Amino acid sequence: MFEHFYTCPYCWETISALLDSSVSEQTYIEDCEVCCNPIELHVFFEEEELIGFEAINIEQ
Repeated sequence: MFEHFYTCPYCWETISALLDSSVSEQTYIEDCEVCCNPIELHVFFEEEELIGFEAINIEQ
């Protein structure tokens, strides 16, 4: 597992996420630990190294 810190697109707080580096491309939704809004995460690994990360506001 790989720990990555990112900024919530709603409340701008720093959030910690544990990412599975054995899967090269991942997309999933996770709620912010602070404001509870859903965030769409896009994660990209190459040879178990993080090469891309996006945290997107879902706009509900």
